[in-house]
Amino acid sequence: MNKPTPQAAPGASAGRRGASATLRWAAVIYLAASSIATQAQDTPGAVTTNVMANVEEQKWNWHIQNTDIVQGDPGFPAKYSGPNSLGSGGEIRETVSLDLFAGVRLWHGAEAHIDGMMWQGFGLSKTLGVEGFPNGEAFRLGTKVPNLNIPRLFIRQTIGLGGEQETVEDDQLHLAGKQDVSRITLTLGKMSAKDIFDNNAYANDPRTQFMNWGLMANEAWDYPADALGYMTGFAAELNQPHWTARYGFFQMPSTSNGVGQDEHYLKAWGMVTEFERRYTVNGHPGAVRLLGYLNSAHMGSYQAAVDNAARTGLPADIVATEAYRYKYGFGLNVEQEIVKNVGAFARLGWSDGQNEAWVFADVDRTASLGLSIKGEFWGRAKDTVGLAGIINGISHVHQEFLAAGGTGILAGDGNLSYGWEKILEAYYDFQIWKTLHGALDYQFITDPAYNRDRGPVSVFGARLHWEL
Repeated sequence: MNKPTPQAAPGASAGRRGASATLRWAAVIYLAASSIATQAQDTPGAVTTNVMANVEEQKWNWHIQNTDIVQGDPGFPAKYSGPNSLGSGGEIRETVSLDLFAGVRLWHGAEAHIDGMMWQGFGLSKTLGVEGFPNGEAFRLGTKVPNLNIPRLFIRQTIGLGGEQETVEDDQLHLAGKQDVSRITLTLGKMSAKDIFDNNAYANDPRTQFMNWGLMANEAWDYPADALGYMTGFAAELNQPHWTARYGFFQMPSTSNGVGQDEHYLKAWGMVTEFERRYTVNGHPGAVRLLGYLNSAHMGSYQAAVDNAARTGLPADIVATEAYRYKYGFGLNVEQEIVKNVGAFARLGWSDGQNEAWVFADVDRTASLGLSIKGEFWGRAKDTVGLAGIINGISHVHQEFLAAGGTGILAGDGNLSYGWEKILEAYYDFQIWKTLHGALDYQFITDPAYNRDRGPVSVFGARLHWEL
């Protein structure tokens, strides 16, 4: 197993800072949510109270999940390697996560949720060398010893607008009950932006579906998050019977893929908007989501780093060019049931590609397409088989930066013979007993980190997941 990365030791003090920040946010969340609820109750018609008398709202809940993933590759050809390369000699790595979720109803329409997470392990080569990284449970901040964190602590206020109602099922982040289909939902606290935005029924959760980063989210969206994928922020949603409009405003980390929050709140932030349209085709449900984002953070400039490298003869250094800059992009997310138990999905993503990848991955262009099939066809209704492909690319100046020896979040071989990174993933998830599932996974990666001088790579994986 790899030793902890150099960032792991500073992460402990960052975790203490994060804990105190979480407490401060908890106080802010409570006061803000109380104000929201009071105003809603004082405004005629703002909150509907026509919940069916025979439906009892769940007052509190708790859930547990555990996911263990083992992945390995047998080695692959590589003309050279650099500081952020995937190791070509072959390796096996594992990750473990354990979450305890708890929720409580505060007042009508308001819920508070907390997630306590234990995680341990490493991705292949310390989670480096592949942009569509094969393990969605792997973080850059690996650890041999189990680490504890509170990735989620938030309040959600739902304001009903009247009319038809729908049932809310009990799950890890929701209390069971009824809510108006037409509603406003406000969420404040620490969460994953992915809890609310860029969801997909067939490719969304590496704990139960595809494992690759490029299939759990749109990698061209540099979504606001710390090194574990979570961040404090606010989101507002307007839901109607056939569409939903969403807006989010989040803080940003102080360093690229770091754990500490940037305290220059007016300069460091991430905004995202999304419009979702739901429909049916011959009785089969589908949805289209359009996403746009704008980030501001202490990012470096690829062009400035390339110019400095040409002048000095040294490898391109993105950190030396960092200043508060903007980054923007767009995404398309589609899901469609083809026939019962068979669904198709696709994502497209684009970012301007001029400034440093700050949070998620060094991806400026991405496309993915896949199928998900439930096992009812062969008498295993709880099983799922999935097949999908991903293509990732970067802007021209981003290519020049990596060719000049620059390093990013995941990429940096010291040189670059550019090619689109192409990935194929196939998995079979099977029920072992009730909510205990196992999965076998295979991923074939060509031109990892956009480099035609390295690979192809075969990654074999297995997953065990259970939840209560």
